[in-house]
Amino acid sequence: MMLSPDPPGSDPPWGQTDSETLLDTLNAHCGSMPTEPARSVHVAGLSREEKRRRRRATAKYRSAHATRERVRVVAFNVAFAELRKLLPTLPPDKKLSKIEILRLAICYISYLHHVLDV
Repeated sequence: MMLSPDPPGSDPPWGQTDSETLLDTLNAHCGSMPTEPARSVHVAGLSREEKRRRRRATAKYRSAHATRERVRVVAFNVAFAELRKLLPTLPPDKKLSKIEILRLAICYISYLHHVLDV
């Protein structure tokens, strides 16, 4: 036997549409059920973007995001340092910016490609 979903906008069979009234009715019939805070009832009516903004505004989310960003930046800098070690420069310990490292890497790869073609 297959059940069909209720058509959109249809009222529940017991005739109540308000979430708080429904929770009160369920509590009266089922005893003391834990109720969700009133704030969660209002969150359910928010759009996906509004929910995302609220979630991102929490201190816990911001802290976790900052930690992930620090780990990403450290990994990025380590990758540049490894690339820098592979590139020939004079003097060898010369400090290069990230863009200079990338440009030097492009030139060095072009040079090696030219050497292999000859």
